Amino acid sequence: MKKRILAAVTAFFCFLAPFSVCGEEGDSSGLQLQSKSAVLMDEATGTVIFEKNSHEAMPLASVTKVMTLLLIYEAQADGKFAWTDSVQVSDHAASMGGSQVFLEPGETQTVADMTKCIAIASANDAAVSMAEFVAGSEEAFVEKMNARAKELGMNDSNFVNACGLDVDGHVSSAYDIAIMSKELMSRFPEIKEYTTTWMDTITHKTRKGETEFGLTNTNKLIKWYEGATGLKTGSTGKALYCLSGTAERNGLGLIGVVMAAPDFKIRFQEVMKLLDYGFANYTVEKGYPVGQDMGVIPVEKGMKEGVNAVVKEEISVLMGKGSNGQWETQTQILPSVKAPIAQGTKVGEMVYTLDGKEVGKTDLVAAEAVEKASIHMMLQRMMKRWC
Repeated sequence: MKKRILAAVTAFFCFLAPFSVCGEEGDSSGLQLQSKSAVLMDEATGTVIFEKNSHEAMPLASVTKVMTLLLIYEAQADGKFAWTDSVQVSDHAASMGGSQVFLEPGETQTVADMTKCIAIASANDAAVSMAEFVAGSEEAFVEKMNARAKELGMNDSNFVNACGLDVDGHVSSAYDIAIMSKELMSRFPEIKEYTTTWMDTITHKTRKGETEFGLTNTNKLIKWYEGATGLKTGSTGKALYCLSGTAERNGLGLIGVVMAAPDFKIRFQEVMKLLDYGFANYTVEKGYPVGQDMGVIPVEKGMKEGVNAVVKEEISVLMGKGSNGQWETQTQILPSVKAPIAQGTKVGEMVYTLDGKEVGKTDLVAAEAVEKASIHMMLQRMMKRWC
């Protein structure tokens, strides 16, 4: 690695391989998928490695529940409820049909068990129950789904319900599904506890008594594919067979999405084919780790005369195996800061570029808090400078 310093900019050079996006036209991957649309995405960077009709909006069936799960996890992280809180099943939720765990009106389950039913068994009744619990009604929850989709840049999507049953206007695209899958898996990796579970149970507690009910994961990838971490199946008459499949090997996380596959087995076969292609041809390289010291910034009128600028977030860069490329990291740091300064305050940026194109960015932050200096300390410093 070569290092050079120009004013406030420090550039670091490494050798990495470039990546390219494979499209339907000019595709050299040889994948030849039967599914109507597909995407292969790097989970860390969001880089699209392969795509086929990736922005075509179409029914997505129970893959809808990726967004439902994302909103559940976000609401819990915001402190709106605890995993141990009870959720009561409404008549509306119990009437969903399709894939379900046969919740009865008035029955209660914990948030954790409802979420488990959604992630493992793709339960429509549990999904709608949680939608009502989080937002007050399924309609209000759907508004949140569409708002979150816009925030994520999911421009091909429109949600009408929380579970994915066929209804006019309820659509998404392979690209959008990959985007929301990336958000869920990268922000809430704890969901893998459910998405990698093959079989589990819940206990129905109703007026008739208590009965144990078995859950079996609808996603066969977790038994068939090495490194599988999730995520969500879906099938209806309109959507045919859909799947968002995630897997991780050697630090590389991939998301493979297919929509409108012609049958049950082909959706799994083609997602495995996508993942195989990604793991065979790509690897991921980590940038500077969190907390890496990138230099000292002078602090004006502080208890300390300087504070270390450290990396806030580790950046990953996707690269093709066996090819050479050069990427550059440029670090821009403030010339000075004024006390008081809180720990974690932004004091600069580190931008990762490949062939002149930005491929990642992270803030540089103050490693510690620096309080404002007392008058006594300021006088001492002045005396030292004069002597």
